[in-house]
Amino acid sequence: MPTSLIITLFVLFLDVTSQTSEALDPFACDPNNGTSRNFPFCQVNLPTQRRVRDLIGRMTLQEKIGLLVNGAAAVPRLGIKGYEWWSEALHGVSNVGPGTKFGGAFPGATSFPQVITTAASFNATLWEAIGRVVSDEARAMFNGGVAGLTYWSPNVNIFRDPRWGRGQETPGEDPVVAGKYGASYVRGLQGNDGERLKVAACCKHFTAYDVDNWNGVDRYHFNAKVSKQDMEDTFNVPFKMCVKEGKVASIMCSYNQVNGIPTCADPKLLKKTIRGLDLDCGPFLGQHTEDAVKKGLVTEKEINNALLNTLTVQMRLGMFDGEQSSTPYGNLGPQDVCTPAHQELALEAARQGIVLLKNQGPQLPLSTLDHHSIAVIGPNSNVTVTMIGNYAGVPCGYTTPLQGIGRYASTIYQQGCANVACAGDQPFDAALDAARQADATVLVMGLDLSIEAESRDRIGLLLPGRQQELVSKVAAASKGPTILVLMSGGPIDVSFAENDPKIGAIVWAGYPGQAGGAAISDVLFGTTNPGGKLPMTWYPQDYVTKLPMTDMTMRSNKATGYPGRTYRFYRGEVVYPFGHGISYTNFTHTIVSAPTMVSVPLGASRNETNSGNAVRVTQARCNGMSLGLQVDVKNIGSVDGTHTLLVYSEPPAGYWAPIKQLVAFEKVLVAAGTRQTVGINIQVCKLMSVVDGSGIRRIPMGAHSLYIGDVKHSFYE
Repeated sequence: MPTSLIITLFVLFLDVTSQTSEALDPFACDPNNGTSRNFPFCQVNLPTQRRVRDLIGRMTLQEKIGLLVNGAAAVPRLGIKGYEWWSEALHGVSNVGPGTKFGGAFPGATSFPQVITTAASFNATLWEAIGRVVSDEARAMFNGGVAGLTYWSPNVNIFRDPRWGRGQETPGEDPVVAGKYGASYVRGLQGNDGERLKVAACCKHFTAYDVDNWNGVDRYHFNAKVSKQDMEDTFNVPFKMCVKEGKVASIMCSYNQVNGIPTCADPKLLKKTIRGLDLDCGPFLGQHTEDAVKKGLVTEKEINNALLNTLTVQMRLGMFDGEQSSTPYGNLGPQDVCTPAHQELALEAARQGIVLLKNQGPQLPLSTLDHHSIAVIGPNSNVTVTMIGNYAGVPCGYTTPLQGIGRYASTIYQQGCANVACAGDQPFDAALDAARQADATVLVMGLDLSIEAESRDRIGLLLPGRQQELVSKVAAASKGPTILVLMSGGPIDVSFAENDPKIGAIVWAGYPGQAGGAAISDVLFGTTNPGGKLPMTWYPQDYVTKLPMTDMTMRSNKATGYPGRTYRFYRGEVVYPFGHGISYTNFTHTIVSAPTMVSVPLGASRNETNSGNAVRVTQARCNGMSLGLQVDVKNIGSVDGTHTLLVYSEPPAGYWAPIKQLVAFEKVLVAAGTRQTVGINIQVCKLMSVVDGSGIRRIPMGAHSLYIGDVKHSFYE
């Protein structure tokens, strides 16, 4: 990856005052400024690197230092305005960072489901489409003077421990899914106009970051002890995909230490793995760099190298192209934010991300003919802000679950618990009365940001307070079917509900965004056939008693009783497995075409090629080699539906690999009674290799197996 395309962002403090440009006023190179418009760095026909080097050569040391922080200073004598680098767009333009302000012509922006919910769709096309919409709205707000063009998104950290408060921001526990999500969302944000960037994305937080505040250990002081093996085959995978496949403009280093060294100061990570530290999200570099130069700790050449990267990003964004209205995205404005099409995509994303966990009977979908009145009960039944989760902005509007259900049937609403904490003497009696009266009961329970959030990790996996008691009592009293809907970012141990015959169905909605209530009701009443799959394992409560959150080890250890983490390494009982999710119809699939032998050619050098009959990837010539499958998917039910094909690999026995590893996934829409043939290509070197104990990636020779559900195919490599 050329260094001109990557900057690494250093997070220190989050209290910087916002600076934004005026509407449509050029950031630099104003054509009405007779002095600056003639500088070579303003000549759009010149190569970008030449323009950047010309600009750097014109600045003083003090002016350069003023550009090393997120609140970058203006350079008036060169016609350059100040710029706030820090904006957020995790699942819609957010006002969390100081670079974005809502109000006036931009009262809100489309708020998509939280990332963990969108990830449950397993739909890379959707992920990229969301990125395109978010970047449209970001550009429109930039043109209106209320947002920047550089966004600290997406978060591609691995959801390693179910207690992590920020797991909701991630695409889940699988490194391939996280990397695919990151690359897809980045492409949507940054556009496909060659060197030009629509907005600049940032994959964060590099690396092995997933402890915020647990049992007295906070992220600023946590030392993540990570093996070379786990770093290579788990934590760094999505970042590598972000850079190589997504061509992301920047990477943010993480808060924690890794093996005793702060990630933002680790030369192994920032020089040998990616290009390191060019911008400080905080004031430190601005305050201390000049003194560091005087003391010989930093050279001006090193400062120039940092600016070469950051200014290149700004050039690629068109910030030095003069009048914005003449640029490719200069016509975007208030009319392009919260459009009907954008809001419909937010609704569709929520629908695709909802996961049907249980459907006994089946009791879903509900019928408008049989279920005229619905008791809607629970602390999340009529919420708004809860639905959008962390790092959200101001939505275009909300549809709550109560409002959504009310579009299909009359409702009897009782909150049941005052809030999700559900502590103390709660007013259960009115909720029980509502359940006795209605034709069906929908309980909307779960978590919110008071339970799981940035700087707030969870203590356990059960429903908070007396929520479980309320659910069980309401189910026992309900006259009709009882449906449990869960809002959460992380997994919840709801074994009691899974095992309760009075609870006919369980639905996980994650944090479904501004249209969450409409999506939930569409699923409950069958307008939408649910097709989401869990992007993380749901463990029983006793799982967290077996290991501290701070133990980063992925693989299980029988000798010590360490259970391992994620579906790839954990062998114990689960509430629901990774990839679980059912439908209102039934699918079967058959592998109709697949190779039985794959030959991997070796390079000229064969030094240290074999280790237990495993070929080192760096000595194999398999770049571009793929294994092709043809899979028939048949909908044998009576309802149209989408099916997610999850393809897992199991390597030959005796290697260092996971129990199984997701190597491909495809989403397919199949009408009732019909079939679709799906082609799947699996990259041999990338996805069929495993990582040994030294962190070296190898391809095991021997019998490999691929699994799609209960269908198995073996081949020799």
